[in-house]
Amino acid sequence: MSGVVRFGVSADERLLSRFDEFIAEKGYVNRSEAIRDLIRNALVEEMWNVGGEEAVGTVTLVYDHHASDLADKLTQHQHSHHQEIVSTLHIHLDEDHCLEVVVLRGQVERIEHLASELIGTKGVKHGRFVATTTGEGLA
Repeated sequence: MSGVVRFGVSADERLLSRFDEFIAEKGYVNRSEAIRDLIRNALVEEMWNVGGEEAVGTVTLVYDHHASDLADKLTQHQHSHHQEIVSTLHIHLDEDHCLEVVVLRGQVERIEHLASELIGTKGVKHGRFVATTTGEGLA
């Protein structure tokens, strides 16, 4: 493991005990792997707060496909932002409801704005945006 740096961390015994329970529940093999993930999560969150970088994310939408022109409005949004939309997945949940997952890639501010537009489209019953990274710069 070239480039690996070992360091010590001091922590309250109760805090460390709770952390050990947490990492066991999440299935980590050791504390180091859990700490690396926490560091990565903090760096990705900071990237989103600072903005300006290329990032990726998913928008999950649930809607009633009978809602007036909703499917057409969502498609129109997607076509007008085709440069940020990597892929879409459309699933028929039942006779009335659809789930759509839209994968976005681009500048942080642009894909956040697009996600908000999609979620805010009249007739969408529930929407959630999950932001992540392209992986660039993370070990």
